[in-house]
Amino acid sequence: MLVLLSPAKSLDFESRPVTRKHSQPRLLERATELIEVLRTKSPDEVASLMKISDELAVLNVDRYRDFETPFTAKNARPAVLGFAGDVYQGLAAPARFDERDFTEAQKTIRILSGLYGVLRPLDLIQPYRLEMGTQLVTDKGSNLYEFWGGQVSELLAADLAESPSPKVVLNLASQEYFGVVDPRLIPAEIISPRFEEITAAGKRRMVSFFAKRARGEMASWVVTNRVRSLRKLRDFDESGYRYDVEHSTHRTPVYVRSAVT
Repeated sequence: MLVLLSPAKSLDFESRPVTRKHSQPRLLERATELIEVLRTKSPDEVASLMKISDELAVLNVDRYRDFETPFTAKNARPAVLGFAGDVYQGLAAPARFDERDFTEAQKTIRILSGLYGVLRPLDLIQPYRLEMGTQLVTDKGSNLYEFWGGQVSELLAADLAESPSPKVVLNLASQEYFGVVDPRLIPAEIISPRFEEITAAGKRRMVSFFAKRARGEMASWVVTNRVRSLRKLRDFDESGYRYDVEHSTHRTPVYVRSAVT
């Protein structure tokens, strides 16, 4: 089983890493190509391209300038510890994972990335911002989906070939990031859970903030419980969620809970 996550805009490169384990991004050479393109952009161009503030644009232009290889434990940080958004607060790797869990996560979790293509949790990264939906023109095309082509999917397929049966992709990434994956190249069932809140009036809705945290919690639960089967996913019950058999389908299991007030 492979678990897919999106990256995060919020980063943590200040706290002390809880593990010394790390690995190199497998598509770092391609990431360096993107950095060279980004280095040609002015702060105004970056602000317009990414629809971010002038302050954030300057910060990221500085990041592209400071990007350097080789990656080491001194100038980079494992991805699972570097990302700090809602998904990664739900994942809570620094608090929940021991060394064996980090090893398990390395086998199980894959993080889709606009800059790095696909990352394992312990792959080193340097601070960056480059969302998958960015319309960045390169010699491969007019956006990052065209830049990555089938390379991300082919790497995921190779990882699946090394994992024990059953061949399953648990898609906990956003639509924007999952868009870089070509299901035709993935020799596995793709399962995309949905997390819903039930209001006091009995209405059901998906709340982005809670759904993101739940995706991280499910990824953490899969790792720490060594989940290997699709049926076991029905037992997920973190933060009050429960499997909703009535509204679920095979490819879209639904988890619900009473709305948080």
